[in-house]
Amino acid sequence: MILSIARALPALLLAALLAGLPGPTRAQDDQTFTPKQQDAVKKLVHDYILENPSIIADAIEALRQKEDLAADLAAKKALTERKEEIFNDPDSPSIGNPKGDVTLVEFFDYRCPYCKAMADQLYDAVKADGKLRLVLKEFPVLGPDSVLAARAALAAREQKKYEEFHKALMRLKEPVTEKVIYKVAGEVGLNIERLKKDMDDPKIDLILKNNIKLAHDLDVTGTPAFVIGDQLVPGAISAQSLKQLIDQTRKAKS
Repeated sequence: MILSIARALPALLLAALLAGLPGPTRAQDDQTFTPKQQDAVKKLVHDYILENPSIIADAIEALRQKEDLAADLAAKKALTERKEEIFNDPDSPSIGNPKGDVTLVEFFDYRCPYCKAMADQLYDAVKADGKLRLVLKEFPVLGPDSVLAARAALAAREQKKYEEFHKALMRLKEPVTEKVIYKVAGEVGLNIERLKKDMDDPKIDLILKNNIKLAHDLDVTGTPAFVIGDQLVPGAISAQSLKQLIDQTRKAKS
């Protein structure tokens, strides 16, 4: 901890502190401090911090900014290098025009209130635009019931009911629980016993694992999150902002 804080001190200050210390003996490596020198450095750093406590907050903030920058650069790299996986993964369901000229990707959770609030807005955009393709990345991050809902939705593809089931779950006003998930499944015409069997397919585990890994690499930390063109858009957005993003992406491609 002392050494970490010492590294956060201004270089000139640290140099000044060390300049007053006796140098290493000939038998020592130039980079090694004797125990006496180490104690002296620790005391000087300790005294400096007591006199200037704000340096700790400054060091933490500098580290946070450095980490944020590194994460942002890594996310941009992933966005560029993994476009095929983001936009054209055959294991990710989609709605809208399969040959649309603009693709919007959503990372979502069925228990996320912000995802639910945006759901009809997204469907309306798909319908009104006519050339928009919406790719749905199941990203269950809000507990076991979220995972169960995602597994059930992906399994519903085997009965050609994904879109109906997905929309019904997103439009639910009551909490998404195991009982409710199967109730909704029956209401949209799914065979529940077959659904439960299909939910055990190991491929579903792989899809969810891949989605979570992709979200992590893109620095997606919550839901909803969108990818459109070369942009990652975190959080819920207004209908107007969504339309602007779609128009900008279409214009950039023309």
